[in-house]
Amino acid sequence: MAKRGSRRKGARSTGRTGPTGWKRWLRRLFVWGGALALLGALFLGLAVAFAARSLPTYSELRASQTAQTIVVRARDGTEIVELGPSYGKWLDSDEIPQVMKDAMISVEDRRYYSHPGIDPYGLARAFWVAMTGDGRISATSTITQQLARNIFLNSNRTLDRKLREAVLALALEWKFSKEQILELYLNKVYFGGGAYGVDSASRKFFSHPATELSTAEAAIIAGLVKAPSRYSPTADVDAAVGRANVVLRLMREQGRISASEASVDPSAVKLKEDRGQNSVRYFTDWALPQLDLLLPETFEPIEVWTTIDVGMQRAATAAIKSNTPGGAQGALVSLDRDGAILAMVGGTDYVTTNYNRATDAVRQPGSAWKLFVYLSALEAGYTPEDRVVDAPVTIDGWSPRNSGGNFAGEIDLRTAFAYSKNTVAAQLGNEVGFGTVASMARRFGITTPISTYPAMVLGSSEVRVIDMTRAFAAISAGGNSVEPYGIVKVTTASGETLYSHDPPPSTPLVPDYVTAGITDLLQTTVNTGTGRAAQIGRPVAGKTGTTNSNKDGWFLGFSSGITTGVWMGRDDARAVPGLQGGRAPAQAFAAYMRYAVRDRPVEQFDTELQLPEWQLEPDDEYYYGDPDDYYYIDEQGNLIEPGRRQEPGEFPFPIEGETPPADRSRQEDAGEPERETPPGGAGQAASDDFLDRATGRAEPQGRAAPQPSRATPRPAPTPQPLRLPPAPTAD
Repeated sequence: MAKRGSRRKGARSTGRTGPTGWKRWLRRLFVWGGALALLGALFLGLAVAFAARSLPTYSELRASQTAQTIVVRARDGTEIVELGPSYGKWLDSDEIPQVMKDAMISVEDRRYYSHPGIDPYGLARAFWVAMTGDGRISATSTITQQLARNIFLNSNRTLDRKLREAVLALALEWKFSKEQILELYLNKVYFGGGAYGVDSASRKFFSHPATELSTAEAAIIAGLVKAPSRYSPTADVDAAVGRANVVLRLMREQGRISASEASVDPSAVKLKEDRGQNSVRYFTDWALPQLDLLLPETFEPIEVWTTIDVGMQRAATAAIKSNTPGGAQGALVSLDRDGAILAMVGGTDYVTTNYNRATDAVRQPGSAWKLFVYLSALEAGYTPEDRVVDAPVTIDGWSPRNSGGNFAGEIDLRTAFAYSKNTVAAQLGNEVGFGTVASMARRFGITTPISTYPAMVLGSSEVRVIDMTRAFAAISAGGNSVEPYGIVKVTTASGETLYSHDPPPSTPLVPDYVTAGITDLLQTTVNTGTGRAAQIGRPVAGKTGTTNSNKDGWFLGFSSGITTGVWMGRDDARAVPGLQGGRAPAQAFAAYMRYAVRDRPVEQFDTELQLPEWQLEPDDEYYYGDPDDYYYIDEQGNLIEPGRRQEPGEFPFPIEGETPPADRSRQEDAGEPERETPPGGAGQAASDDFLDRATGRAEPQGRAAPQPSRATPRPAPTPQPLRLPPAPTAD
């Protein structure tokens, strides 16, 4: 017994010790982690079960629409286009070609048949790439997640939306089969151009139902889901073909097609000839995205009332198509006096290319940029009559040349502008400051980057057509700011107003005399200068623009309250033989404007300069007063009292020894000097020099109009210390 007790005692003293600290914490972490994971799984299961019970039935999902119908109306209320979903025929799962299913699964969700709605492997891989790469998580949405997002959610990239998307995807997988989910997806996914579902896309792009899709056609359609506008075959065939080749490669790698099928050429696919869309789509593509900012979130059908004039849009389209040189593109923007867009053309053919050159392209404006140079000069004190010198000039190593290579010598500012003399523009820009010219362009609405190197005066900075048109519209509006707009109001189908345009306050950009001066110059350009082709039988003011090697041609001008800008050139910026602003662009402007202003009254331009006081050249009365208020000395050196006028034949206050008037006339007829020393040597009362200064025959210093020089700033008028007339009294 003692031995057994001793054994128990020894066992107690040498018994096993408990787990060490780190093992204990590891076990706790494992236990608590497992508990939390179990709790999370339970919570997720409940959420998925609740969501699955709340989901609509399959027939209800088939009947639902996920896009908004938008009716766009012109300014007179006529419908110009209806945008919204086009679903085509609903195809059951067994009617959809297997190659279409395989193409979509290969490019969008290769493990579609093996995951429960979310792809854990793909998600883990995306997180790993983000941690070891640039920190961004790439797209990991499965086909089921995309379907959940398209039907129930929006596209906001938030954590809350992604969590709800995952729950709904699991619920869809719980409630429906894989074939049902894929059928819903392929009949509802958006493929661009208003086409929802594979049948609508097939009819839109290939002119036949989706049941007849070939391997190459299926690859093109599957490639559209990632970016419908970027890979649309009607917008960019090369991009669509490139994306289709990616789809074919993935299908081959995943064993869904053979090597021979993967070698098909998507570029050989015959696309549908779609001529139903017209140039007004350039306008709707520009205007409708603004609804995201103008309206609260809504999915009900809406009607958008715009500023577009149907007749003017048709005339603008015809003017661009008929005058644009072969191989080139053309663009036109036309604004009413309040900034309303009356017509917009972004290219010669919207179906061939929907790239909007009127609002998106940036090109050099050439001499059209001189608008801002001469605005700056006029604001600095120049007038259209001021004399300038068209001669060779070098500024900081840069020597501009005129278009014809010749120089006109001394001319007035009006002529220099009308004939677009580069050397004069360079001198003016150097004198007022290139930064001043850039600021003037900013003031008038130019939004693109502006260079301040000397060559900027000739239009080296790239601009947008809509911005340049806006600048000229501000001149037409009397020098006040103009904000282009295209949407007048938005209503629901029932007539409820969701948005109404509120005109922004107009801001004066330059003084009235500057506006009058630049309008004078612009009108002369059309009447006798480089813009003569823009004449339409009523007053027109405008400016041409041509860049080096005839890469760009511009004409911008206004008449009767309508301002229109025209640009022509190649998208690849290659030269266009014979392209000059005064030819095709000016001719397109005239062709359009004859129609645009036909119902408007003829308006004469206000070109009368009411110069500010600091810029006026004072006359003799300003210097010396009115003779009725002051003593003054007449041309014969006689002192005239206030209020007294010399009558014919009268010789008041004769100076001693002066020859009488009768004798004076005989002396003048004989060619003798007007003033001579009389007998006796008394002489005249004042010297000739004194009388010249007193009567103003010697011009006070500083009154001559200064001339522009290559680098010398133009001096401001120097006030003269002369007596002023009495100040007027208040009424």
